[in-house]
Amino acid sequence: MKVIRLLTVMVLAVLMCSCHNKDQKLSSDLVTNPKSAEKSTDKVPVIQFEKTEYDFGKILQGEVVSYTFHFTNAGNVPLIITSVDKSCGCTAGDYPREPIAPGERGDIKVTYDSKGHFGFQSKTVVVNSNTMPSQTALRIKAEVRTPEQL
Repeated sequence: MKVIRLLTVMVLAVLMCSCHNKDQKLSSDLVTNPKSAEKSTDKVPVIQFEKTEYDFGKILQGEVVSYTFHFTNAGNVPLIITSVDKSCGCTAGDYPREPIAPGERGDIKVTYDSKGHFGFQSKTVVVNSNTMPSQTALRIKAEVRTPEQL
């Protein structure tokens, strides 16, 4: 019985001490989203792709295919691509490492290795950059067939 009372008192003490943090407020300096912090997004790069999806059609199992997605920086400041994340080990994305000036074009080459795959495949690579939103998804599709099916 004494143990239960002691535990109850300890729990209440912890709760009472943890609930009185009125002096700790978040600083508004943490807000960095231009869409919510500013009325204008003139100083944000804009990545515009000619297309965001490509269909290879029917390909032979084991074949390695590539497609180059073309884009333009339609914003007023340099565009920086920080990474291209792939959805699986069968895809790869090659992207420019240098900033893309306003009005300039760039390319992202996506490669797909169909080894070990069969049937309809849809793979995504995500382009991470200093744009708003910061991620753009690119999709490739293919119908992988065995030699007997072609």
